[in-house]
Amino acid sequence: MRAIWKGAIAFGLVNVPVKVYAATEDHDVSLHQVHEKDGGRIRYQRRCEVCGEVVEYKDIAKAYDDGEQTVVLTDEDLASLPVEKSREIDVVEFVPSEQVDPILFNKTYYLEPDSKSTKSYVLLRRTLEDTERTAIVQFSLRQKSRLGALRVRGDVLTLQTLLWEDEVREASFPSLDERVRISAKELEMSSALVDSFSSDFNPAEFTDDYQEQLKTLIEAKLEKGEALDTEETFGAESEDEGGKVLDLMEALRRSVEKNRGKKSGGATSGGSGSRSSSRKDDDEEAGGKKPAARKTAAKTKKGA
Repeated sequence: MRAIWKGAIAFGLVNVPVKVYAATEDHDVSLHQVHEKDGGRIRYQRRCEVCGEVVEYKDIAKAYDDGEQTVVLTDEDLASLPVEKSREIDVVEFVPSEQVDPILFNKTYYLEPDSKSTKSYVLLRRTLEDTERTAIVQFSLRQKSRLGALRVRGDVLTLQTLLWEDEVREASFPSLDERVRISAKELEMSSALVDSFSSDFNPAEFTDDYQEQLKTLIEAKLEKGEALDTEETFGAESEDEGGKVLDLMEALRRSVEKNRGKKSGGATSGGSGSRSSSRKDDDEEAGGKKPAARKTAAKTKKGA
């Protein structure tokens, strides 16, 4: 990994020099646009609407238009802002970790100690672990003031940028104001269904089915070209009962029974694939909806 930024965590008189690394990456298959007729690549040009010239990226500046005037802001202008010059990750407060709403989490970075002595780094990490607190910080990165959360993941400190409060939309839906009566039996059956799905979360057990199927499609088209038979490649679509409308209690009861049966059967076969199939069937039967992600037995990529 290559460090994208260097700075220092500052809280009180304690200073912890760190290097910042992107903690995540995109695993999607890279696609580009072509002319369908002849396969030629589609290229985009940055063309000035005043003089008509194609402009090199190095000659492009940012600007603000208030409707009457345009103010051009060069890289030098932006770099002159006091907050942009700061290399400090300034700790504002330490808060109970459960108070940080996950909806605020944005991008995650790893922090590596950037000094000969790692004592202050380890001390901060241990303190966060022992107090079960999250450090709320402010810093500047890539011409933006950021709010962030310092957390611990294994032996490394992570910096997660947080959305600002006004960047989170309010969930205001009239349907949520509707009075709904939930019977004790329905709640009991729903809890039983949750219990039948209970497991310990292991992200390595999940795969991105779309990307795996896309790779299969690309490999098949490279081999067979336009003669590709998608049914032969992926198999025929199976008939399911997703279209059936079931009474809620009946859907819950049948889902619990089916999932328990699948899990007891899977105990002898020992495969996570059978548990995946059970979950897929249950979701389709209960409401005709397929789950957003499912566990698969075959893992061609490493876990997230």
